[in-house]
Amino acid sequence: DCSYCSQAKTSTADIEPYTLKPESEVLAEAGRASAAGAHRYCMVFSGRGPTDRRTEKLAGYVRSIKRSFPGLEVCVSAGLLDEDKARQLKDAGVDRLNHNLNTSRERYGDICTTHTYDDRLNTLAAAQKAGLQTCSGLIVGMRETHEELVTLAESLRDLGADSIPVNFLLPFEGAALQIAGGSESGGAPLSPAYCLRVLCLFRFANPAADVRCAAGREFHLRSLEALCLHPANSVFLDGYLNSRGAERERAYRMIADAGFALSAGHDVEALREEAALDRQRAEAEALQPLTVGGADAGERAAIKSLGELRPAR
Repeated sequence: DCSYCSQAKTSTADIEPYTLKPESEVLAEAGRASAAGAHRYCMVFSGRGPTDRRTEKLAGYVRSIKRSFPGLEVCVSAGLLDEDKARQLKDAGVDRLNHNLNTSRERYGDICTTHTYDDRLNTLAAAQKAGLQTCSGLIVGMRETHEELVTLAESLRDLGADSIPVNFLLPFEGAALQIAGGSESGGAPLSPAYCLRVLCLFRFANPAADVRCAAGREFHLRSLEALCLHPANSVFLDGYLNSRGAERERAYRMIADAGFALSAGHDVEALREEAALDRQRAEAEALQPLTVGGADAGERAAIKSLGELRPAR
């Protein structure tokens, strides 16, 4: 019942459910990600945690991806795991396990009651014991204090998190938790400058980690979005889980204009031109990107269509 989530049991968001994607579809999507310049492909699965059968199925997906795209790193987010299941995924070729702490220990009970903060810490410990890199981050804007953000940055440093996605709460129609003062303890909603300061906090506290500017960057950073590339190592393409993001072309242009290159070695300008064609096709299908005016304009995050959720089908 994570109150920030559009898929929580408390949510009335208009999302389109579907069963586990078949291996052929996942493999095709991994190929699209690799061709788009992605250095890492992440598979996210709903549910409290995988059964033995589901774990073996996930491991099979990973083995297929590694055979087809040996240079592509694989990250899996599968819920709560013990060491045996984490080791099974590691043996299949998983590079990183994503399992976000999301917020501070003090705040956790306010946003979720169906599992605990320690459940999450135990999953990260199991992943590290199995030899997996760990990806663990947060969602900014859930009424946490400045002090809680500092404590969380220190906690991720103490955990030795290899990757830290910094998400900014998106206002989904129907989600139980809505933006109300953000992290400024009852002050103005998340501002671009404040979000950049949060990114800098996690960069300074975790100098060796991959800090990732994740969900909400277009929505909250607005005209300062390109500045996130300085404290962060990466950004996401094609949106986030159920929410739409800005056009891929726009992300490529931002990266190129800021003077950065892609770790995967792809030419950013060539990818941008290809993405322009994709945008034209999307416009022909009447798909609209996320409006990036920001929460202070009273806007809502746009939920992906089923076609966007399953682009390789």
